[in-house]
Amino acid sequence: MKETHSRRDFMKATVATATAFAGAPRFLNASDKAGRKLPVVGSGEHTYECHHYWGNESLPANHQYGGASHGTAVDSQGRIYITHQGTPGSLFVFDDDGNFIKAMGEEHVVKNTGKGHGIDIRQEGNEEFIYLSPSESSLWYTKMTLDGEVVWKRGRKELHKDSGVLGDGVKYRPTNTSFRPDGGYYLGDGYGSNYLFEYDQNDKFVRVIGGPGTNAGQFQTPHGQWLDERDGTPKLVVADRANKRLQWFDLDGNHVQTLDGFLFPADIDIQGEIMLIPDLHARITLLDKNNQVLAQLGDDEAWRERVLGDGFAMRRTPDQWEDGKFIHPHDACFDADGNIYCAEWVVTGRVTKLVRV
Repeated sequence: MKETHSRRDFMKATVATATAFAGAPRFLNASDKAGRKLPVVGSGEHTYECHHYWGNESLPANHQYGGASHGTAVDSQGRIYITHQGTPGSLFVFDDDGNFIKAMGEEHVVKNTGKGHGIDIRQEGNEEFIYLSPSESSLWYTKMTLDGEVVWKRGRKELHKDSGVLGDGVKYRPTNTSFRPDGGYYLGDGYGSNYLFEYDQNDKFVRVIGGPGTNAGQFQTPHGQWLDERDGTPKLVVADRANKRLQWFDLDGNHVQTLDGFLFPADIDIQGEIMLIPDLHARITLLDKNNQVLAQLGDDEAWRERVLGDGFAMRRTPDQWEDGKFIHPHDACFDADGNIYCAEWVVTGRVTKLVRV
């Protein structure tokens, strides 16, 4: 069996448990380059300084996030990948200091506009690979090297041939990918059919999971998903966004557990015993290994009413955004030091680095 590891596996090896966070470097009363004191969210061990617009200063001319920044991922060298709906390409790459490295992801461009959405990175043997999910029905899930060489593409036609569920009248629009511990993976059609398509380590179709609905095991926008091994038994956990819940499945595709209490959960990352859930409705939630809330970063009901009012108009009006507040967290991930990178679904895009203090 070939060796496979996800970026979260790399993070887990670096920071194995929540208690390991306590030993990370602390940056008290830090300021940005203009000398302004940075806003802080959270409390106790889960306190973070907000570096809004992280990486923006280094973007070359004519490089922009456009309609939204969407996905986040970190490779084993600590480079940060942000998918977007701007130009050029559909993906920007930065070093951990926010210095721009390159644009890529031209495979997911339509009419000179990026359609970047979900992104995850996995090490397979001695090489890392990017798995991309574009927010566009005419495009395809794509596996590529870190240099942008395409390994495979799989779109509606291929998925329907394998599964038989994408017939006439059934929507298809990808959202995210996640990985199994045995080398397999899941392709999530969150904006389309509400199915997850499971493939094994040899790229052979196994099964579909879910389908549209509100019952246990069904989805309304399975927007993101990840592998949850915190209790020692690997399971698939899904951000069932419009149903406002998380759902867990065993590795045979059987529903195991549902957790309610979310607003609009968009994706999932896990580091050690901590689960990270960016919520499109203006907050980020951290759960412990028992799925109890550790922190809800940026949670403010009055602010949320403003964000969601007038048809989400605030996402188009940056002059109304406030430091230390989130608008629409769309994806987020940990780095090796327990910091968080959050990309928001806002016009012009916005990436915030949450630095642990």
